[in-house]
Order: sequence, then structure tokens, then C-alpha cells
Amino acid sequence: MLTCDATGILDTPAQEQEYLNLGCCNRYCLGWTNVDCVSHSSAVISHDLSKGIPFKDASFQVVYHSHLLEHFSKNCGQRLLLECFRVLKPGGIIRVAVPDLERIVREYLNAFEDAARGTRRDNYDWMMIELFDQTARESTGGEMGKYLSKPDMPNRDFIIRRIGRDAVTPPSESRPARMATRLSNALHTRLERARDLIYKLILGNRFHALDVGRFRLGGEVHLWMYDRYSLSTALEGVGFRNATARTATNSLIPAWSSYNLDVDPVGTIYKPDSLYMEAVKPVTSDSRAVGRNT
Repeated sequence: MLTCDATGILDTPAQEQEYLNLGCCNRYCLGWTNVDCVSHSSAVISHDLSKGIPFKDASFQVVYHSHLLEHFSKNCGQRLLLECFRVLKPGGIIRVAVPDLERIVREYLNAFEDAARGTRRDNYDWMMIELFDQTARESTGGEMGKYLSKPDMPNRDFIIRRIGRDAVTPPSESRPARMATRLSNALHTRLERARDLIYKLILGNRFHALDVGRFRLGGEVHLWMYDRYSLSTALEGVGFRNATARTATNSLIPAWSSYNLDVDPVGTIYKPDSLYMEAVKPVTSDSRAVGRNT
């Protein structure tokens, strides 16, 4: 069990494996230390990562996060990487997965050329959504959610190749989980409606600006994007060395594929649109001493 010391920083017991998974959502390993903003399991610690990583310096051998960094602004993302550097032991490995801006742009250009020749307009429409919607949307799901909810998508295989099968066919919840989710959502919706009614009476036409701003600060949208160059620059800028692009299955982390964090047990990549990159915290005396950001 994890405990807190007097500073409020969590101590990791010696017997815990020194691997940290940040922003894990529902993809985590029981042998790791898993952290997310909301915990739906006793194996996951609930913590707001915008306030730093709640562990002592040099606590872990590995820090991993997937499709988390892009939800922070560029400056806040840099602070998160500083925190990753701080909690890693010298010689420790960071592994980061983010949507690959380079691949998105190349796919967009290919789709644009096809559409300009009068073919595969549906792929062009999708790439425009993939390029812009996750940064520009003003409501949950945005244009991407509307597109994926279509009963008949002629370019379904293309979309699966881009963003993975789970995005097109989400895994089903158990009946108790569905019931709990529905009850929670119903209560939350009623409370939100009552609150918003008061806000509308006070703000009038200005309520829309509040609503949009509240959504965009809620964590769903992408606030920055990365390619091989910018991600390696960001990692090395906080002190990491040897930033290297990897594949979903290739890693410096021993037995990486056995953890099924980027690839499922049958070998299917969860998020094929990803850029995977690893770097190492130096062990030499020139390692940066990074203080805890709060």
C-alpha cells in the first residue's frame, strides 16, 4: 500500500516494482505504480498531474505515459517532463507516446492529393478532422465523435489503421459498470443543469463563452502536438539524453511487450497513430538536479 509522508509526497515501498505509468486511464499493470486524474481501480492512484508527480526524487527506474503529453500546453508539458526527470533514478528510462504530427501531416497530404484527383474524398474529410478537431473542438467528442458514430463509414478500415480499432468499436463494459456509469452520469447531468441555469441567469449571452472555456480547460482537447524533432528536443531540453524514436514493440525497457501497454496480447497496436520515443536520465555528474514542481 502507498503511504504519504508529512510533505504529502507518496512513498513507494521497496517491494513495489519501480515502474511508473502516468495518465493510465484503464490501461495499467498491477505490478506498476499507476496514476490517473480519476481512479476506477484500487490499482490506480488518483492525482492531478498538472500539480506535479506525487513521488520523491529518484523513485523509479521507468516512467511511461501514452497520449497524455499533448493534453498539456507546451510550457506545462515541459514542466511534466521535468517532473518525470526528477522522479527517475540516474540511468532510468522515460518512454512517451503521443499522436505523431509528422504522420498526420503526411497522411493529410496524401489524402489531399487523392481528393484533388477526385478519389477517396472520405479519407480527406477524415484527415481534416484528425488534424484539427482534437485541438479546435468546443464540445465533447467534437466532429470526430460525430464521424465515428456514423452507422456506415466507407473508410472504416482506413480509420482503424489510423487510430486503432478501439476508437471505432469501443470495448463493452460489464452490466454493473454500465449501470454505475449511467447513475453517475445522470446525477452529474442534473447537478450541471441546475448550476448552468444559475449561470445563464447571471451571465445572459456571455454564458456561451464560459461554457466553451470550461470545456477547453477540462482536459479533453489537445493543447500541443509533437513530431520526432520537437519531442526529442523537449526531452533533451530538460536533461534527458539519447532521445530515440521506437516502435510499439521495441524498447529499452526489459520485456516491454509483455506489459501490453502499447500492444494487446495478440499483437494489435492500441494507438497506431502514435510516435513512440524513449530517452535516458544520465548517470554522470552533469545530470541536472531538477526540483519538484508544485
